[in-house]
Amino acid sequence: MRRPSALTIFVLSAFAWVIVLTLAWTKVSAWTSYPVGLLAHIALEQSAPMWVRDVHLSPGAMEVDTAISVPVAEAAGRRGEITIEASPARYAYSLPIFLALLLAARGKGRVGRALAGYALLLPFQAFSLTMYSLMQMMLAAQLNIRLLRISQWQMELIVYGYQVGALVLPTLVPILVWLWMDRRFVNDVLVRGWRESLAPASLPS
Repeated sequence: MRRPSALTIFVLSAFAWVIVLTLAWTKVSAWTSYPVGLLAHIALEQSAPMWVRDVHLSPGAMEVDTAISVPVAEAAGRRGEITIEASPARYAYSLPIFLALLLAARGKGRVGRALAGYALLLPFQAFSLTMYSLMQMMLAAQLNIRLLRISQWQMELIVYGYQVGALVLPTLVPILVWLWMDRRFVNDVLVRGWRESLAPASLPS
């Protein structure tokens, strides 16, 4: 029986590790993503001071009190300020993806690279959480530019940032970080295995 190639072993190992680590991550994500909430807290206060009054952060939850007031239909035309809730772990699942690739490669110094990768992922996770929070504020105000006190181009920029933060960064960034940190393994094993798979099989004499 032919032994599976190194590329096949890596792919199967990566998928298995993703499943195992994601299940483990759901148990500890409230704590591993707490720094994401801290960074998003700072980003919200710096990027949208006209919207954000206060941010309440606890493990697994973030609550943002805003200065955006909207009419309350059941209160005889009176206005109320919006409060939104978000989970810092919402877009922090890039961590188990990165760790799965790192473990599947079975290289040396994995602990140090795991800690470095965790730190490198935090700003991108915070960006995703920040854009999600800003998007929720706009939706709560029904995308009303007058209530939000912003221009159309600013609204479109937030929508675009939300799409990038929600759809692209959580899966792309951990792969790019791993490719950079494990580039020797990528060149020696994955690229070589891929080239060998493309090479025509030798004809029998």
